[in-house]
Amino acid sequence: MMALLMDTRLLMRKLKDLRSLTPRRNRVKEKWAATRPKYPPTTLALQHFDATYSIQLGQLWPSVRVALLSEKKYGALLNNFSYDDVLADLQAQGSRDFISDTDTQAQPCLEHKSADGVEEESSVDAVKKSDLSGQQLSPLQLSLNIKCAVFPRGDITRFKSARPDMFGLLSYYLMDAASVLPCLALDVQEGHSVLDLCAAPGGKTLALLQTQAIRFLCANDASVSRTLRLRRVLHSYVPKEVLTAEKLRITSFDGTKWGEIERNTFDRVLVDVPCTADRHSLMEDDNNIFSKSRTGERRGLPQVQLELLLAGIEAACPGGEIVYSTCTLSQIQNLRVVEQAICLAGENHGIRLEVVNLQPLTHMFKKTFHFAPDLELDVTFSSMSRGTGRIIGPSGSREDEEEEEDDGGIWTSGRMVVEAGASSFSLPPSPDASFCF
Repeated sequence: MMALLMDTRLLMRKLKDLRSLTPRRNRVKEKWAATRPKYPPTTLALQHFDATYSIQLGQLWPSVRVALLSEKKYGALLNNFSYDDVLADLQAQGSRDFISDTDTQAQPCLEHKSADGVEEESSVDAVKKSDLSGQQLSPLQLSLNIKCAVFPRGDITRFKSARPDMFGLLSYYLMDAASVLPCLALDVQEGHSVLDLCAAPGGKTLALLQTQAIRFLCANDASVSRTLRLRRVLHSYVPKEVLTAEKLRITSFDGTKWGEIERNTFDRVLVDVPCTADRHSLMEDDNNIFSKSRTGERRGLPQVQLELLLAGIEAACPGGEIVYSTCTLSQIQNLRVVEQAICLAGENHGIRLEVVNLQPLTHMFKKTFHFAPDLELDVTFSSMSRGTGRIIGPSGSREDEEEEEDDGGIWTSGRMVVEAGASSFSLPPSPDASFCF
């Protein structure tokens, strides 16, 4: 036993002395300055969010913070162009289509009774009128063709990668379910022409195509590499007969200059702007907007977002609608951008914008998402009363992987309508941050 102990000590000593046997030229000393920043981007992002969102969200921030730091959770956007019908299989695994499975109990009551027992006007009628704050409720007509399967709250089961059908088309696209909400809010109808101003990597473009109602779709992104990825996504999910020049155009123009390219053209415009991507910034150090080398880019985001939204407003035809969406909770990148865009559109372009309330959307999907409290949109028009905006942001999952679109688990959106004659833009109040557990 003693001999065995001595052998063990000798072996340990030899292992410790191995470094002295390594040639000096092969010895490598770890360089912290080059390999491990003292404060990685994810840490800087969390510090920034703690300082700003704790004030902005108050008592909600601790729970929102936990949601943002939780594991990503994806939904499966079903591909109507695929030959395989996989919805039944996905439902057998415990998932459900959250768009068709709306919470009717959570929707605004169709009939309210006053104190004297008299039935008041139904919300179906009231939804077409302006509310007391001067903000129009949105008469949404959700496309039944868009289907997105999700697992229940608390269930972190992952969807398997989709397999190609007999024609080589994949049956579903993995993305954050929150990413579908801006497409639903856009309210695309039969025969509409649609502009997706910041389309790559393609999840929302694919969702819009699922409506099968669009006459012409223009998908643009300023990044050439991201546009190539967009093309790959569409070719993996959409048949060639839909990808013709008469029905679809993919471009790589600077979106902020779109007003100089096409004005008063599109019935619907989606402006899903680049942002701080809160969840991605907390989870990934690579390509993180909070990297010190990208400080200037991060500070310039609100100006870029404003220019993109203004370009989208100019691209919409009179009577058209625009949805502005981000994947951040930042008021500076959401409400403040919308407020400035509305004012500048009127002052510089003579375009009158109308704020539309997305409250019906928040009520419909309370079973799937948590929506943050109402946020005030501080906009004043000479001919229009002050409107109130809403911000919606579902949590759980954004776009980072080849077939997975991740919006950071947050969606903030506003919808606007461009009025005939006065070029009015209808901005649905931003939906609120919604988080799934």
